[in-house]
Amino acid sequence: MRLVIRIDRVFQGRIDKRWLRRLVKESLGAHGAEAQVELSLLITDDATVRELNRTYRGKDKTTDVLSFALEADRRSDAAGFVLPPGEIVHLGEVIVSYPKAAEQAAERNHAVEDELALLVVHGVLHLLGYDHDKPAREREMRSLEQRVLSAVQGQTG
Repeated sequence: MRLVIRIDRVFQGRIDKRWLRRLVKESLGAHGAEAQVELSLLITDDATVRELNRTYRGKDKTTDVLSFALEADRRSDAAGFVLPPGEIVHLGEVIVSYPKAAEQAAERNHAVEDELALLVVHGVLHLLGYDHDKPAREREMRSLEQRVLSAVQGQTG
């Protein structure tokens, strides 16, 4: 796995990059894609997310997480996709709004880290082709999110 993590300076002291790496690694591993992919993760502010959302999705509002996959759907089925041997495939980029995560954490009465974890996992799963556009697909995605989050919570420092 190749992972580029960028955290806006204002949020750098609040987030451990090793923890973010574990979240991404576990998300990819649950899909069977860990070693053969690369992606980028950006933790940024509301203004950046709003601009990206407006520019690339035509929605002039802030959201919690954006996923920009290089291919519309990598999955041929729920079991995963097959890559050419030895090839590194760039999945895309996940962008998370730290302020939106903090706002949602307060609304849901849990830690900001819990919300960030969910958003990062959710974004990575979107890059892998998971979606929540239909009830069955939403159940599949939510189940996998919970499996990944439980696995990361079970790991120590």
